[in-house]
Amino acid sequence: MTAINRRRALAGSAAVAVGVPLLAACGSDDTASDSSPSDSSSGSSEPSDSGSSSSDGATAEALATTADVPVGGCFVVAAAKVVVTQPTEGDFKAFSATCTHQGCSVESSTDGEIPCPCHGSTFSIEDGSVIQGPATSGLAEVQIAVDGDSITRA
Repeated sequence: MTAINRRRALAGSAAVAVGVPLLAACGSDDTASDSSPSDSSSGSSEPSDSGSSSSDGATAEALATTADVPVGGCFVVAAAKVVVTQPTEGDFKAFSATCTHQGCSVESSTDGEIPCPCHGSTFSIEDGSVIQGPATSGLAEVQIAVDGDSITRA
């Protein structure tokens, strides 16, 4: 039988100190996200009233209200990774909020374009196409539904 000396005790303690956090980092967050599936609290880019049941019984993801989206501008819903635009009054469209250049999130604006703050790309609020690079491909369209003043993912 081998006696535990100071060197072995320290080596074992170091292995536990490194191993436990490493194992915890490899774990799944499924239980944390399952406890509140529709609760998104990522700041001011989420609408406060998220009634989210469609007529067929399926749950629709509430994105914004029509008042959140400026005419001629866009509104980013960070938790959903969606940017909702209103090119002309009453005409709402939505696109992925992830820039196609290097994956940064685009920003809300009122100047007729969807801006990416990381490298200066801009996209059309009409169709998500590239106005100015370095991005070379447009933002993917996201299907939405407008019911009254509520905008939901279709």
